[in-house]
Amino acid sequence: MDFTLDNPFKAALAAGRTQIGLWTSFADPYAIEIVASAGYDWLLIDGEHAPNDVPRILAQLQAVQAYPTHAVVRPPEGSAVLIKQYLDLGAQSLLIPSVETAQQARDLVAATRYPPNGIRGVASARASRWGAIPDYFTRADASVCLLLQIETAKGLDHLDAMLDVDGVHGFFIGPSDLSAALGYLGQPGHPAVIERIRAAIAKIVARGKAAGILCADPALARTYLECGVTFCAVGVDTMLLAQTTRQLARQFKETLPQLPPRAPGATY
Repeated sequence: MDFTLDNPFKAALAAGRTQIGLWTSFADPYAIEIVASAGYDWLLIDGEHAPNDVPRILAQLQAVQAYPTHAVVRPPEGSAVLIKQYLDLGAQSLLIPSVETAQQARDLVAATRYPPNGIRGVASARASRWGAIPDYFTRADASVCLLLQIETAKGLDHLDAMLDVDGVHGFFIGPSDLSAALGYLGQPGHPAVIERIRAAIAKIVARGKAAGILCADPALARTYLECGVTFCAVGVDTMLLAQTTRQLARQFKETLPQLPPRAPGATY
């Protein structure tokens, strides 16, 4: 059986092809398989703000693999140990939260590469299909897509320096944390926040890197896409379920016919 190390998501970003994605937070393979069938280009498996651990992430990677969508995994932090584990599971694209300096960026690049180009521990497990990819060790580094999340004022201040770091393939703006850091907690759509985000996107694109964002506001998401965002998550699975189920409940409960109370023991 032939196995591939191709990373279609990374190739699409390099070619400037827009990739529409969905944030997934259920931490459940059954749930992610449902959204994997929906037609998104990529799905974010969230290990930072969802109850995910290494075994759960493995199960979700296995569930997504049967569908024409790409799994991007976000660890809870930029730990070299976690990065090693996720890559060994077969994750190829990683989104690292709260990156603020060029040195952090260089350390993260090293964590995704085998020696002598990095510090990744020399194992492969599921990533090499248990040794079925004979040249895995020589090709693995090139298959990784490393995305850094900019979500603090310090991160914005050091963005220019981080853009100079080789081995980083995209920069993702985190509107929720960034808006809080800028003094607008809970207001990612505040004009001052949008202005800073647009400026960051322009800077990323001008340097030939892929820019990404999560934005559940359709109009604002289109604005960011017009600004040059290449990979955009347009919703969160848990919020979609919450909104849809509440809407359905209201739809029926608010339109029930007003019948007189039924008397005890009465028959109709």
